[in-house]
Amino acid sequence: MKKKILLFSLLSLLVAAPAFAADPSVDEIVNKANLAAYYGGDDGRAEVNMTIKDSQGREREREFIILRKDKEDGGPQFFYVYFKKPSDVSGMVFMVHKYTDKDDDRWMYLSKMDLVKRIAASDKRTSFVGSNFMYEDVSGRNLSEDTHELVKSDDKYYVVKNTPKKPSEVEFSSYTVEIDKKTFLPVKAIYLDKNGKEYRIVEAVKTAMVDGIPTVTESKVTDLAAGSSTVSKFSNIKYNIGLQEDIFTERYLRRPPRKELK
Repeated sequence: MKKKILLFSLLSLLVAAPAFAADPSVDEIVNKANLAAYYGGDDGRAEVNMTIKDSQGREREREFIILRKDKEDGGPQFFYVYFKKPSDVSGMVFMVHKYTDKDDDRWMYLSKMDLVKRIAASDKRTSFVGSNFMYEDVSGRNLSEDTHELVKSDDKYYVVKNTPKKPSEVEFSSYTVEIDKKTFLPVKAIYLDKNGKEYRIVEAVKTAMVDGIPTVTESKVTDLAAGSSTVSKFSNIKYNIGLQEDIFTERYLRRPPRKELK
């Protein structure tokens, strides 16, 4: 009888014990992180102050407004970046048509020369207006370009290792991303060069809830090899403002939409 009572007690403990939820798959994690980082709301607007610091501590600044509109969550979207300061870049426009099944289309309008320039897909890993950010950082890297592996999961973060499927097309061998478990915002990415050495770090320095959406309000890129860095501070952030799709066409490269940029 005592054995039966003990057995029943053990069974009741097993039944009553809380079940620990397993981590989602790595594909679920990277998809949610992509949505959190680039698809907040149906569209968005933010003012950006960018400070570029070289290895000798000298600083340069850029001020611009960025507009974004999604066609669908996780799918095609548009970006429009209008530069306000300093005078040598004032009126310059960078525009992206982002796709999930092919290379993105990118344009740069150089206002001082009245010249529209297409940015080749091969140039997406080059400097964005002389900063430590790259063209690809503005609209995000296509998830299908890398293989993803969940290498760590603790109380706060998922850590995902990303390895390029076409290593000859990029300057890195892999990069790991820390993803906040509560918001799914990527908060830190560390890039390794072809020799496996850390050379580039991208961080979400500050985050906040804006219109109920987790949002990065300050980000930083550090080039460990060059000893330089760039900090971007985002202000006057707004979501779901009803941006029209025709803003993101070539005709608006030379004729910026004044209402949306006020």
